[in-house]
Amino acid sequence: MRAVILFLLTLSGLLGLGAPALADHPSGSADVKYVPDVVFTLRTDIADGKLVYISEAGSTKGQVNPDLRVEENAVVQINIVNGDGAQHDFAIPDYDVKSDQIGGKGAATAIVFRANRAGIFEYLCSLPGHKAAGMVGRVIVGDPQEAAGSDFPDLSKNPAEVGEPVGDRAPREITFDLETTEVEGRLSDGSSYKFWTFNNTVPGPMLRVRVGDTININLKNSPDSAHIHSVDFHAVTGPGGGAAVTQVAPGHSKSFSFKALAPGLYVYHCATPMVAQHITNGMYGMILVEPEGGLSEVDREYYVMQGELYTAQRHGSSGLQEFSLEKLLDERPEHMMFNGSMDALSATHKMESNVGETVRIFFGVGGPNLVSSFHVIGEIFDRVYDQASLTSPPLTDVQTTLVPPGGATMVEFKTEYPGKYILVDHALSRAEKGLAGILTVNGEADANIFHTHEEIDPNSGH
Repeated sequence: MRAVILFLLTLSGLLGLGAPALADHPSGSADVKYVPDVVFTLRTDIADGKLVYISEAGSTKGQVNPDLRVEENAVVQINIVNGDGAQHDFAIPDYDVKSDQIGGKGAATAIVFRANRAGIFEYLCSLPGHKAAGMVGRVIVGDPQEAAGSDFPDLSKNPAEVGEPVGDRAPREITFDLETTEVEGRLSDGSSYKFWTFNNTVPGPMLRVRVGDTININLKNSPDSAHIHSVDFHAVTGPGGGAAVTQVAPGHSKSFSFKALAPGLYVYHCATPMVAQHITNGMYGMILVEPEGGLSEVDREYYVMQGELYTAQRHGSSGLQEFSLEKLLDERPEHMMFNGSMDALSATHKMESNVGETVRIFFGVGGPNLVSSFHVIGEIFDRVYDQASLTSPPLTDVQTTLVPPGGATMVEFKTEYPGKYILVDHALSRAEKGLAGILTVNGEADANIFHTHEEIDPNSGH
């Protein structure tokens, strides 16, 4: 049911008058006035490198992108004041309300609507890129059940789980146990998806060996599965990378062994028809084959993989998201993510470094379809091991590196200035679909590296 829109107007002298504005009743009843039951005032601003809304009054004063809680059927007025000088608006798509655009500090507008549906609804700035940049929050109407999907397990992979470095040890025999599962898990606040996994995480575990090791793979398919599954290691020299001998029915197990012949960072994935469906549902991971003597020591290591989901529901929909074969075949993902959920690397798991430390990221693309242009905003990769070749000389001083689906790279960089650094695919419209992460750098700022200048008042005469 569409919202009853009472009015949408630009504010000029409305704010600060001490009483909420009155809205004329539509359709000729000019003698009937509405007094909003609740009024919120939000200011657009920049905080922690993001575009945001900041509450200006009430119990939420000072909060960034606050939850706006109202009673069902209440008349709600939301005032928007421009605090950063950029162009913005304010919209609640589920209620079909959107303000005028405002530009220039001090400009203001408002929306008023009747909250005639209980639930949790998204508010945002509808200008391209502004939601991804941080201008998004929730309107909570009535007393709804907490967001659907919150009762489901979080299957997102902790990027700090990178395994133990091999050091300078000799080759040896190593066994890994993998279990394929089909589990409904959290996609974002308010939504879930029936993921297919290795060991109940997306991506699956990062396996770490050295060149010359003999690796035994035991693959078990959970009795609760509805499908056959398998595993194809790009690090394997052998039929199907192991997939030809690991087509495992639910409740059964299969094993094989291989020798790690070449160092590198390799993707593994399920290779049971249709292969793309198994991969998009979460069945991918990486195995690191370190060269003889191991990798050089660094201060921080992180494991990050990019994936795509093709669902019948549009991005931002609540509830269980259902797989869409048509969108998969058309290569039109509704959701994109690092490490298995919309906010795995921006809220669920922390990636941190201190000023002066060196960070290494093992980065891969599960896909199954899209190439990634991997970039960390505000950083330059000191070394990029292109195509994850660990025996080739690394590229140096790289801004963005291409990684194909089913491919990988290893990047290293020194963190030299504190702040929040955003991991993205530089095909930046994908950030609108959930593809973003945050690396937080702690420590003292060095003004020789970066500093801001005091704003000069253009009317001051200086």
